[in-house]
Amino acid sequence: MTTRQAAHDARMKRVLSYIDQHLEDDLGLDALSAVAALSKYHFHRQFRASFGISVHRYVQLVRMKRAGQVLAFTQGASVTEAALDVGYAAPDAFARVFRGRLGQTPSAFRDTPNWEEWLAGLWPMTNARSRLMKTKYSLDDVHTVEVPETPVAVLQHRGNPALVGATIQKFIGWRRAVGLKAAASQTYNVFHSDSEITPADEFRVDICAATDRTIEPNEQGVEAGVIPAGRCAVLRAIGSENVEPAIEFLYRDWLPSSGETLRDFPLYCERVSVVPVVAEHEVVTDIFLPLAMTSHIEA
Repeated sequence: MTTRQAAHDARMKRVLSYIDQHLEDDLGLDALSAVAALSKYHFHRQFRASFGISVHRYVQLVRMKRAGQVLAFTQGASVTEAALDVGYAAPDAFARVFRGRLGQTPSAFRDTPNWEEWLAGLWPMTNARSRLMKTKYSLDDVHTVEVPETPVAVLQHRGNPALVGATIQKFIGWRRAVGLKAAASQTYNVFHSDSEITPADEFRVDICAATDRTIEPNEQGVEAGVIPAGRCAVLRAIGSENVEPAIEFLYRDWLPSSGETLRDFPLYCERVSVVPVVAEHEVVTDIFLPLAMTSHIEA
């Protein structure tokens, strides 16, 4: 990458970060071109050329994603509160944009989200972010730890990965019902398969919360489980778009250079902070790669 290209990418990344942090503020062309330190007469064309989407549409989609997460995952959230949270003073204007971009009214999405249509509607924004917001990792970013055995409550997701949001909603509902607050109980995902290579109907991921309490029979299907003790390599990812790149780095770069071997338990992660409690760029995820008891280096 040339120095000039790197400087251009840094400007655009600064704009995306600014949008993330100021969803309730003015995000018009004048404001964003000033953040980029580019002429407003050319900035919108440069943005589209960089990301394949207009800056206006990108801002709308970021706002709609944030609002949808608040509606789906926050107990008692109102459409008016969600609209105000992302900079819309008029709920009716917010509702028109939400339905136009994501296919459901905000109230319908809150009650019964169509997760597949949601992901499809957000794809242009997701694709744009993937071009610049990924973090580059180094071997020094990884450390090894001894993880104690951790009893967990588990809700298994089986099938289409696009519908994981519905499983998360069910799990959140169970946590609320039993009073197991996220602030006092770590949240984990155990990845039994890779959505990139696994047929949708065979995809499997477990949604877990640390607890040693007895899990009573429940309508959500939450059961007792355990994350076993053992050594793990740990890599922290910041930002929602950085989890997959971090996982890829662990397998592609860190593992071959480490001399370690893996034990027979899936890769998993701890969701240290999640949306909508924090914004997309503030999401913190610790990724755990289970290791054998001793390393093995071939001669």
